[in-house]
Amino acid sequence: MTGIPTRRLVLLGSTGSIGTQALDVVSRYPHIARVHGLAVGGSRPVLVAEQVLAHRPAQLVISDETRAAAVVDAVRQACSAAGVPAPEIGVGADAVVELAGSLGEGDVVLNAITGSVGLLPTLAVLSCGARLALANKESLVVGGHLVTEAAAPGQILPVDSEHTAIAQALAGVEHEQIDHLVVTASGGPFRGRSRGELAQVTPEQALAHPTWSMGRVITTNSATLVNKALEVIEACFQFDLPEDRVEVVVHPQSIVHSMVTLVDGSTIAQASPPDMRHAIGWALAHPHKLPGLAAALDFSTAQSWTFEPVDEDTFEAISLARGAHREGGGAMAVYNAVNEEAVEACFAGALSFLGITALIREVLEHPRRPRAQREDGVEGLLAVEEWARATARAQIAERAR
Repeated sequence: MTGIPTRRLVLLGSTGSIGTQALDVVSRYPHIARVHGLAVGGSRPVLVAEQVLAHRPAQLVISDETRAAAVVDAVRQACSAAGVPAPEIGVGADAVVELAGSLGEGDVVLNAITGSVGLLPTLAVLSCGARLALANKESLVVGGHLVTEAAAPGQILPVDSEHTAIAQALAGVEHEQIDHLVVTASGGPFRGRSRGELAQVTPEQALAHPTWSMGRVITTNSATLVNKALEVIEACFQFDLPEDRVEVVVHPQSIVHSMVTLVDGSTIAQASPPDMRHAIGWALAHPHKLPGLAAALDFSTAQSWTFEPVDEDTFEAISLARGAHREGGGAMAVYNAVNEEAVEACFAGALSFLGITALIREVLEHPRRPRAQREDGVEGLLAVEEWARATARAQIAERAR
């Protein structure tokens, strides 16, 4: 296969679900990217050492300073045993941002960090001119216009089954020809249940996703439909549309990943088996296609695809996000920050499953909630986010009394 340039690749979050699959793609198609740097949280030192030996990055960054020593030891021992030089190693959040901004035009950074901590690395990538393969949806959800205004046309390529599907469906479509977007949702493990039935749900049950294999936070967000709410807001910024032109439909089979309805009434859908390598390979090789990347649909056997409306009375996450997006002023930063705190509290036994979205609503409605102005920039957003986290923690503690 010719015509695909070999780019330098920095992978942020290499030991997570997206990160490990991205390295699998690079191993199978080594001509598309050469791994220049990896950033990890530090919870899986043995895996980090294996990735370093397999891909020989020049740089490695461990974001969690408390876990750095174990990772450094594992990497250096592995490299010594293999007789290869260890990478240059950095530690801390600032080092992650520095690595993210270390490349340039023609290179690619895949931001697979989970949570709003991915915002500053995203802005660093955009400032250096590299292609941003964006799996960190919180960057757009929290950063919004800061991110889109910093990006050159076509610089951000989504690594998300829904948004990759929309981008592919929009190929050759003028913006004014779009009527609305349709983002599909599996419905998660609790599709069809009432609020009463969700009252006794455990965190472990929330992790039993029917289709996708993801990390703890994203899987829980899928169960509450917070993940789908974030994807609606991400789509608003990625494709420059208001929230009322981004619909959500439940599609349990997770085959049609999203759709675009045009002004003439036609709808373009992108369909493939649920495999994140489609989205990863699309972003890394764009505009080229990687042959045999993942399994194709088999139409030789009978199958049914179903679609149904979202029960927003039971799952309020999407309507809360729509309201926060319309309001602006950092409301989505509040939404996301409270959710991150609430998910951790749920797994710690301090908050119920239904309490996650209830807490988001309560903090959004707080009478003293600060607003961030556009001119406040990233510092203003981060200040609002910190207020939201502190307020969420206080309310969680109050519930525990």
